[in-house]
Amino acid sequence: EIRAHGIENDETRYASIMLELVAALSVHDRLTRGHCERVRAYTDMMIDELHIPEADAGKLRWAALLHDVGKLHVPTEVLSKDGRPTDSEWELLKSHTWQGDKMIEPLKPWLGEWAATIGSHHERWDGKGYPLGLVGEQIPLSARLMAVADVYDALISKRVYKAAFTHLDAVQLILSGKGTQFDPAVIDAFAEIADELYTIAQEYSN
Repeated sequence: EIRAHGIENDETRYASIMLELVAALSVHDRLTRGHCERVRAYTDMMIDELHIPEADAGKLRWAALLHDVGKLHVPTEVLSKDGRPTDSEWELLKSHTWQGDKMIEPLKPWLGEWAATIGSHHERWDGKGYPLGLVGEQIPLSARLMAVADVYDALISKRVYKAAFTHLDAVQLILSGKGTQFDPAVIDAFAEIADELYTIAQEYSN
């Protein structure tokens, strides 16, 4: 559309950058790309449940799709390794939060507060997360939401080092993290739509 009609404004420039990042992630690691797409779909459901205004919802959807973009800085052999990562590999994996935050710097004027999703989605409500150890509402809302969607998909997905959790087991484990790993309000929203999230997961896996 941009090429055909010569449309050029801030939003189309930002969209072009985001699409390039998504394409690069797909080439670098297709498992990460598929995970990000599912998390973006789960985010749609949680946006409605948390009554996030539509003006912000579009930006949050993009942030969800890009939340793991920092994994472009993690070697493919680490991302696809058979077995659990070593301590040094784990540090590389954790670096995708701040690496991703650096990568989306050009997008921050448009993403605004929702840009914080990328750097903060592994923070925990109790302060035991990374990279900054933020506590409670110090963690941006978008990152608190993304943390739940991200963990849910990780649990129900098969990996070389673990079997997939059943939907019910994954939901119970996430609910048990209310007030420790996760924001209680986001967990309440998750509980309302958990079964619908599983339906989305099945659709994306087909």
